[in-house]
Amino acid sequence: MDSIAQPLQIEGYDFFLSCSIGVAVYPNDGADPESLLKHADIAMYRAKEMGNNNYQFYTAAMNERALERLRIEGDLRNALERRELLLYYQPQVDLRTGRVVGMEALIRWKHPQLGMISPTRFINLAEETGLIAQIGAWVMHTACEQNKAWQRMGLGYLRMSVNLSTRQFFQQNLVQSVAQVLEETGMAPHYLEIELTESLVMTDVELAVGILNDLKSIGVQLSIDDFGTGYSSLAYLKSFPIDALKIDQSFVRDITVDQDDAAIVASIISLAHNLRLQVIAEGVETQEQLSYLQRHRCDEMQGFYFSEPVAASAIEDLLRAGKVLL
Repeated sequence: MDSIAQPLQIEGYDFFLSCSIGVAVYPNDGADPESLLKHADIAMYRAKEMGNNNYQFYTAAMNERALERLRIEGDLRNALERRELLLYYQPQVDLRTGRVVGMEALIRWKHPQLGMISPTRFINLAEETGLIAQIGAWVMHTACEQNKAWQRMGLGYLRMSVNLSTRQFFQQNLVQSVAQVLEETGMAPHYLEIELTESLVMTDVELAVGILNDLKSIGVQLSIDDFGTGYSSLAYLKSFPIDALKIDQSFVRDITVDQDDAAIVASIISLAHNLRLQVIAEGVETQEQLSYLQRHRCDEMQGFYFSEPVAASAIEDLLRAGKVLL
């Protein structure tokens, strides 16, 4: 690793490399070259999962993880066709009126043998295998279709937030595909909010700005998710044609006990308002957190304090009951 980390000089430029290493040891990890290479490969992927630029020795538990990964990957390829994927929705509440003004669509996988699988177990895998494009298209269409159905039921004209992955965001036909979904579902563009992580838009700022402008041209709303975790430059932030910032729940969690987190949250709210942006706090779970956000004029919140992510039928019950955040 030290050798690989040495800079390479090419035409006057220094290039720095890092590596992930998997190690298998004879004879415990294999008695033949094929077994050793297979187990070293498994250990290398474990090193990559742990953040890259480190090394891991093979263990039997890694093989179990690798087998589970293969199983999930295989089953995921058929999950859409078998209608095992579903959307849950988490309400977003206006802190001035206490009323629901939007929803975030969140994917779940109801596996026939493993039960409900958290997206943390399959979204990264979907990214790596390229399945995320197909899954993301289904999420976008289903969420817009559901929101339009709620509108027809007379349950209100709510904003629907949908997350985009890196692969989706940089695909060439993104804007056309979003416009097509809106046309097919009949939902007006301003009721769709596309959420992008801070780290995603910082991947290639110039390209991201162009894509964001193209999305704005069709009338959708844009927000930066997990704000505060991606180390974005304020100079770049002001060039993004966005409508809202979402404060990451890692900051909200301790705003009542950690002065640093409290200061960060207050600063993000102030920054957003100075840039004429809405600000939404994620992961609100207690009255104390809510009171702090209200005192600092946060616009909206979402979190277990009001509602966890729930199925569409539960959202309909909530809207019919006119539940408000008191």
